[in-house]
Amino acid sequence: MQPDEEVLAVHETRCCVVGGGPGGLMLALLLARRGVPVTLLEAHPTFDRDFRGDTIHPGLLEILDEIGLADRLHLLQHVKMYGPTIPSPDGPFLLFDLRRLLKTRFPYIMWMPQPIFLQFLAQEAAKHPSFRLVMGANVQRMIEENGTVRGVRYRAADGWHEVRAMLTVGADGRFSRMRKLGEFEQIETSSPIELLWFRLPRLPGDPEATGVASPRFGKGYVLILIDRADHWQVGCFIPVGTYPEIREAGLEAMRQRIVALEPRFAENVETLTDWHQFSLLSVASARCTRWFEPGLLLIGDAAHPMTPAAGSGIKYAIEDAVVAANLLTGPLLAGRLSLRNLAAVQRKREWPTRIIQAFGAFAMGRLGKALRSGKTVSPPRFLKLLFRLPLVKRLFANLIAFGFWRVHVKN
Repeated sequence: MQPDEEVLAVHETRCCVVGGGPGGLMLALLLARRGVPVTLLEAHPTFDRDFRGDTIHPGLLEILDEIGLADRLHLLQHVKMYGPTIPSPDGPFLLFDLRRLLKTRFPYIMWMPQPIFLQFLAQEAAKHPSFRLVMGANVQRMIEENGTVRGVRYRAADGWHEVRAMLTVGADGRFSRMRKLGEFEQIETSSPIELLWFRLPRLPGDPEATGVASPRFGKGYVLILIDRADHWQVGCFIPVGTYPEIREAGLEAMRQRIVALEPRFAENVETLTDWHQFSLLSVASARCTRWFEPGLLLIGDAAHPMTPAAGSGIKYAIEDAVVAANLLTGPLLAGRLSLRNLAAVQRKREWPTRIIQAFGAFAMGRLGKALRSGKTVSPPRFLKLLFRLPLVKRLFANLIAFGFWRVHVKN
């Protein structure tokens, strides 16, 4: 301990979760409702941060329904999306239609601002006395004893604190500090892509809110338009490394680029007056060869950062959390947690994430190559022909909705 690291307080718990994203909050909620003492540490003072994933897939709504929360979630602000419409020279076509899903109450993807979703999970978790949430807790150190992680030390506004726990879970996302502190080996599974995120206001005369996510294809760039009901969220895929050139060309050139693909935004783009309104995301998928060490487990993007393809990051993080809660509740309550228990979580979740990452890497690789060519990007003709087959549409809808294996909460 450094001289300026005097610890003000030490808290004892059974499980310490680092990271208040969807995976971390879901894990804490599931453990707390089963009586496991759990402390959740979130580095930011609030959940309100822009440009986080907002998709809640049918498989996740089924999970929430299993614990009695789906109906309450639907009372909050959201938009339903049934499938993306892809423009083409032959006319637009629906890539898949989730309304064709069988045996589900939720044949749609729910678009919900992530701060609203996270606050909802936190409020539900807070109903259980074994749950404790600390906001503004910036984890800086791991506590190790005899080769086993026994908790973390974090810095808050008033100084240093410690949480000591039988299990520490790193659910702190793509740039995980817990992954760095644990010195986990990571392998890249896709080439990086770059995406500019920004918002446009919804103006009188804009189409009625539908929740549709639609791409627009240009020469060397692609726009993704997401209808958020009260605003438009727009993503612009660009060739890697070209953002400085785009900024040098100026905001007017950027506004013209947007309007060239979506003329109805001619008035909306006038609100783009500063580059601070844009967020540049450089993302690639990767995976850790090992997700655990004694006393420490990684889940979600901390263990396997995802690409933006199909909005799978939230889905797989929450499914990791459900499996972890299913497998670890008993050992945590009994006070006997072994490496075998942690290995079981990775064993059950590794192949689903590997497979979806392979799909995402293929899609992002094709997109990156098309962007670098400088030519007009468009869906391959074989893809359009393939997705005219009803069976293909149905299978792809099921894959997007539920993945290759459905995950259920064990009570």
